[in-house]
Amino acid sequence: MKLHYIGIIRNEGTPAHEICAEKELSAYSRFTRTNYAEFMTMFAKTVAERTKPGQRQDVEEQGNAPPGERSKSNREAEMADFCADYTFHAYGRTEGICGIIISDHQYPALVAHQLLSKCVDEFLAKHPRSSWATGKPEIVMPELKEYLTKYQDPQQADSIMKIQKELDETKIVLHKTIESVLQRGEKIDDLVAKSDGLSSQSKMFYQQAKKQNSCCVVM
Repeated sequence: MKLHYIGIIRNEGTPAHEICAEKELSAYSRFTRTNYAEFMTMFAKTVAERTKPGQRQDVEEQGNAPPGERSKSNREAEMADFCADYTFHAYGRTEGICGIIISDHQYPALVAHQLLSKCVDEFLAKHPRSSWATGKPEIVMPELKEYLTKYQDPQQADSIMKIQKELDETKIVLHKTIESVLQRGEKIDDLVAKSDGLSSQSKMFYQQAKKQNSCCVVM
């Protein structure tokens, strides 16, 4: 079980803006960490833009690279690992922000949403709307790094004081792919091509990953 990303996204209007985030990139080689980081941000924003206020949803993205190809022994294998399995957990708030967690499929969804509630509540309590509602603010929230490390173990969620019943009674909408949350006619390839947040190197990395495994759509 693995947590890769925790972020707070302003999704009131488009394009969405990543206000603050922490990423766990130690599993990737130093040559590709920047690429992974940029794609995590891009797809976190993509999911946030398509999460309604008050909505909780999970978006699963399944790659087709066999486990044996996910070794980090060489760059070619890491390209295959770019198609590994991820789940995007999203929690939209009426205040105009959305909490996003990226995990593997094994990480418990309920724990992820407990953590999202905690992170979003703490962010809103500490940062007035005037500090993030306009422009492109980058706010430092040290707690995200702490939580990204601490909650790699889902059992640590017992310490989260969120009311369990509230989450149990909340319907978490499940989507099977990133494409399923896109608007009709939208394609991931187009989002990648148009993204200002991706370097030319990351866009090339994406194309190489697609060629490495033609069945993989993203990540």
